[in-house]
Amino acid sequence: MFNRTTLLILVAALAAGLGLWAAQVMFGPQRAASAPAPVEGPAVDPATMKTVRLFPQLRAVPDFALEQSDGTALSAKELQGRWTIVFFGFTHCPDICPTTLSELAQVQKLWLDLDPALRPQVLFVSVDPERDTPAKTGDYAAYFNPDTLAATLPEPALQAFANSLGMVYMKVPTEAGDYTMDHSTALVLLDPRGRQAGIVRPPFVPADIAADLIALSKATP
Repeated sequence: MFNRTTLLILVAALAAGLGLWAAQVMFGPQRAASAPAPVEGPAVDPATMKTVRLFPQLRAVPDFALEQSDGTALSAKELQGRWTIVFFGFTHCPDICPTTLSELAQVQKLWLDLDPALRPQVLFVSVDPERDTPAKTGDYAAYFNPDTLAATLPEPALQAFANSLGMVYMKVPTEAGDYTMDHSTALVLLDPRGRQAGIVRPPFVPADIAADLIALSKATP
């Protein structure tokens, strides 16, 4: 026979079980329905891309306000409407940055026939705000192509912006007592709504990058 204590334990367990069942019935479907649906990527078959690696799901980018060469702020809102290639570098870069900007200038020439409203854009962001003022950053980028957007940002906001796009950089002292900057060399791709849609890794082939961006731009509603 059950004693009084055992009976109370069984009653409590039964009540807990009924409570859990009731919670699942009442709240389970509602909680599932309120969960945000995955954000799908562009309406383009990733297999058709020549060099762009599209993400399965778009990645939200926290709001930002970069400082452009003309003194105005460049926010995510200003980039919306067109696909954007973002490249992080610095003006004292001896090889990678000038080479990449030269290759991107070739890409920009290849999509000139696109409708200006759809034409992709290139954004160069300096990771060396100590030496690269917004004006200097703009002059440097314009040397390769005057249509290139250019901006930078004081620390630590610059680091936060780069990290939000999965890019990294760091200051490296040199034997001459100066310093250089180590930085990610990949290109970040933002969709027309300012979300990170993919990435392009070196080596860069301008014709392939242009073909991918043209296809993405034409497929954008």
